[in-house]
Amino acid sequence: MDDLHKLKLLAQGLVLNADVGRGTGSLGAVAELREDEDEAYFSSYGHYSIHEEMLKDKVRTESYRDFMYLNPEVFKDKVVLDVGCGTGILSMFAARAGAKMVIGVDQSEIIYQAMDIVRSNQLQDRVTLIKGRIEEVKLPVEKVDIIISEWMGYFLLFESMLDSVLYARDLYLAEGGSVYPDRCTISLAAVGDTEKHQDRIAFWDDVYGFKMACMKRAVVPEAVVQVLKPDTLISEPAVIQVYTHTRYIERKKVTEIEWAIVGYFDIFFDRDCGNKVMFSTGPQVTKTHWKQTVFLLENPIPVQAGEELQGRITIRKNKKDPRSLFITFDLHDMKQTYSLQ
Repeated sequence: MDDLHKLKLLAQGLVLNADVGRGTGSLGAVAELREDEDEAYFSSYGHYSIHEEMLKDKVRTESYRDFMYLNPEVFKDKVVLDVGCGTGILSMFAARAGAKMVIGVDQSEIIYQAMDIVRSNQLQDRVTLIKGRIEEVKLPVEKVDIIISEWMGYFLLFESMLDSVLYARDLYLAEGGSVYPDRCTISLAAVGDTEKHQDRIAFWDDVYGFKMACMKRAVVPEAVVQVLKPDTLISEPAVIQVYTHTRYIERKKVTEIEWAIVGYFDIFFDRDCGNKVMFSTGPQVTKTHWKQTVFLLENPIPVQAGEELQGRITIRKNKKDPRSLFITFDLHDMKQTYSLQ
């Protein structure tokens, strides 16, 4: 079996290299990752624990359910594609909402449990599951009416699964079709958490009587995923990016910063929906498994009430690992790049 697996990798490598040579290798950085390089990512989604965590996230799962069950007219007699279907929960929601055919695609081993789950719920006549990457599989239909996916990662864009959804949209979505969720926003807010700054940053100034301030250069650039206390926010949130199913729209706004910056995202199911549904991953509402992403500042920036502090944020992929991100803030004579991985 080990030899067969190695042979499979070799064959797929030859095919991928041949495609690139013919000029068809333009699927994006994530799509072009060799299987052995990206295997760890899909393997992580083969473990039941991560799916249990996502399913138990009621904010996430019930929002998708409510969007589909409360808007059956959107799904009636439609062909639906579920990108990264996991246990198949969204595919089954879509089937029960009235879709005539649902195709779920997932590369991880969880797809085999999803097949059993679909059969256990007598939905195999309407739900078809396919193992593989959306960039590589062949669907049983030429076009679909709707694409659904839970592609969001930390700070919305971590894991770069959006690339796969956009690939599916460009190749399979019929004219006039919809992608859900159809609108997402990324927001930033200022944080004034003296205790957190002392614990994570100032701590290194005196460690059992020794100076370890050089450690700050290693600690600060790592974005922290955690649940933030709402009372540590010292500014109104600023929407800095809006995503629709067709494009990104940059929002230039100002905010206040003191000890840290917190980032989170909001998700909307709007298009053609009589009953619109949304949920937030911000610190002011019920927590989700995404939590919030915190960017610590080595040197706090003092601010006054009502003061406006302008800045710029740049988000880009890590070329060595396209599923992780580099996030750069440029504000108040300070420029800092953070990694989210």
